[in-house]
Amino acid sequence: MYMEIQYIIEKLYSLSDPKSLEGMARFGINTSEALGVSIPKLRLLSKEIGKNHKIALELWALHFHETKILASMIEDPKTLSSEQMENWVRDFNSWDVCDQTCNNLFGKSKLAFSKSFEWCKRDEEFVKRAGFVLMAVLAVHDKARKDEDFFNYFPIIYEGSTDERIYVKKAVNWALRQIGKRNIILNKKAIECAMEIHKINSKSAKWIATDALKELRSTKILDQIKNKNPKVI
Repeated sequence: MYMEIQYIIEKLYSLSDPKSLEGMARFGINTSEALGVSIPKLRLLSKEIGKNHKIALELWALHFHETKILASMIEDPKTLSSEQMENWVRDFNSWDVCDQTCNNLFGKSKLAFSKSFEWCKRDEEFVKRAGFVLMAVLAVHDKARKDEDFFNYFPIIYEGSTDERIYVKKAVNWALRQIGKRNIILNKKAIECAMEIHKINSKSAKWIATDALKELRSTKILDQIKNKNPKVI
């Protein structure tokens, strides 16, 4: 059933909660244009709406925090063009809009792999973050992708490790850890990359490497990898 955009906006206002805004602010989320609707509530609304390219474009254009996240939930990744992805990524102004859009939508696009390379070389903080977030998303969800493709990420992760901006360095760290948890081969490569990063004279690089090595070398993660790939180890 098609929903009028005005109904969706009214629904979002009815779901808004000032306490949610307070919680968002505590997590460093830009709330200047936020209504205060939780992600679980947005997911329920997205199921009610269903996949809809037209409504997704209309919601994104409204510039509310929640309408952008909701748009990423109802847009069909098969309809995504490079132009649309570029238009949307330029509008990122908060880490959660970036991460939700990459997880809900961009990571499912056939363009995700190429965009991850393009965006992590850009200067804009949230565009660059999106490139590394896509690396992490693909490492978790793109089961068919070959190890060799992920090998190509390590030089870019190394290069990005000196970016001192918090939302970039956390995404670099996230990408390195997720790739290293994919299987034992990538775990070893990720550890090697982290050790090289640790040699860099940079606070950001030191933090990224130390945090990644702690997780990638942990018994818990190694056991998880072994359970996923028992024949490889």
